[in-house]
Amino acid sequence: MDLTIEECLTGTLSFNGQRCTALKIVYVHEEVRKKFLEEFATRVDAMKFGNPWDKGAKLTPLPEPDKPAYIQELIDDALAKGAKIINKKGGKHFDNYIWPAVLYPVTKDMRVYQEEQFGPVIPVLSFQDIEEPLDDMAASNYGQQVSLFGKDVYALAPLIDTLANLVCRVNLNSSCQRGPDVYPFTGRKDSAQSTLSVHDALRSFSIRTLLAFKDNEINVETVNQLLETKLSNFTSTEYIL
Repeated sequence: MDLTIEECLTGTLSFNGQRCTALKIVYVHEEVRKKFLEEFATRVDAMKFGNPWDKGAKLTPLPEPDKPAYIQELIDDALAKGAKIINKKGGKHFDNYIWPAVLYPVTKDMRVYQEEQFGPVIPVLSFQDIEEPLDDMAASNYGQQVSLFGKDVYALAPLIDTLANLVCRVNLNSSCQRGPDVYPFTGRKDSAQSTLSVHDALRSFSIRTLLAFKDNEINVETVNQLLETKLSNFTSTEYIL
């Protein structure tokens, strides 16, 4: 859970969530929803606010003067339709800053579900059946990246294979992110066109999707198991000569 919380914090709030690869929606299984929301909300409120040059500052003023008002509109719409702000500081604002708001439960009729917030508001949805978020991604006009958290290779393998047909990058136990530049940066549907460089454009003719993960003990063990068990048709190194 600690790794998941840390990566979700980075994924949703680095650069105040103002990056195209930020986590825009967080899906949490009902079994761990309560624990996740409690720990995540506490960690959000503990983040340091300051100017970009201040040591340890994780949250900073927003560059657009009208962005806090827009984020407030999304929050107000969600609250009017049944969501709650989970973290105590959520939505507090002054000048060109608004404190990140963790919203739950979010439903599909809310603006924060339908619009890319590109800012410090975090919509959270819970699910019982994994088919629910998969169906949502399939129905979406967008298909850039997804973060997948878990260690059970028997559960991960079929999910990776399904997601490989919905998005262009599956991040295993890692937040969505730009780069490294050796990775192709693409999108499906309305997310993007072409890639970042001539090199990646050429690679895109043969590589449409990849599985990405950070180099740490959990991921090394998990990926080795995926390779050894051969449960995932997509996760394989047998093509390497």
